Amino acid sequence: MTASEALISFAHGLPKAELHLHLEGTLEPELRFALAARNGIPLAQSTVEEVRATYDFTDLTSFLAVYYPAMGVLQTADDFHDLAWAYLRTAASQGVVHTEMFFDPQAHTSRGVPFENVIGGYRRAVVRAQAELGVSAELILCFLRDFSAEHAMSTLMEALPYRAWIVGVGLDSDERDNPPSKFAAVFARARAEGFLLTMHCDIDQPGSIGHIRQVLTEIGVDRIDHGTNIVEDPELVALVTERGLGLTCCPVSNSFVTEQMKSDEIVGLMRAGVAVTVNSDDPAYFGGYVGDNYVALAEQAGLDETDLVRLALNSFAASWLTPARRADYVGQVEQYAAAHGVPLPA
Repeated sequence: MTASEALISFAHGLPKAELHLHLEGTLEPELRFALAARNGIPLAQSTVEEVRATYDFTDLTSFLAVYYPAMGVLQTADDFHDLAWAYLRTAASQGVVHTEMFFDPQAHTSRGVPFENVIGGYRRAVVRAQAELGVSAELILCFLRDFSAEHAMSTLMEALPYRAWIVGVGLDSDERDNPPSKFAAVFARARAEGFLLTMHCDIDQPGSIGHIRQVLTEIGVDRIDHGTNIVEDPELVALVTERGLGLTCCPVSNSFVTEQMKSDEIVGLMRAGVAVTVNSDDPAYFGGYVGDNYVALAEQAGLDETDLVRLALNSFAASWLTPARRADYVGQVEQYAAAHGVPLPA
């Protein structure tokens, strides 16, 4: 099913929050070339087409093999600012009014880039987005799970002077043999320092359902990233529903490693009252920003405008906004729906 032009326009204009977005995953080939030239870094590819030809992913491992080397062009605070600013401008054009963005400092500090360059550049873009775009943005520091827990703890300590700039911490990268419990002490310390918590439970990984159970019952997260394998355990579905925890789903990136982009699971959870959200993950690599993901899911699952309104409302319900700010954004969604003659979800 192909979405109508009206639905596509509605989806892109719909006020929404994006809660699962890796800043490093927004590095478009054009910006990669520009930063390489700025920093005197030679690239193996010479055209945008050659870069995109390397985006042949069949699983998380094959994606990461391309993803991390591309970050080598990011060196200075200006580079990180330019990366985040490019994403924020695109996000604003697709209806994003609030975003909570992942960043991976270990991917940069491990190659000699100072932490202050990373956080300083990103923070400048956050401040600028509010002033120039009217987009609210927060940063979530992600630990790389294929690094040691000790490295994660030292990164947490390095982040503490910037506590006011970081809303929470997360866990990403290669999940194989790197269960959530490996980082239990790090996340306990982060909680004690006042950070909110989320963790990736990637789709169809070995031990997926066990990892989801760990993040809920041992770590005590405030949100789960991906997490659609939770449908395998009705008791865990009931638990996230009871706690009102959001799942940050990414349909287009899912489609690279599974059939139907997990649309049946995402929509089934939505119908069951779980706060599933739609996000773009690594849009420069998977070819779709957040509005595009709303459209892709609508096309795959036959969703209508009221369903998209539900997903937008979920995005704010699952966000880490204060109650007053959340209520304001919910009002914006309701006004947008009313202006387009779209009934609100029951």
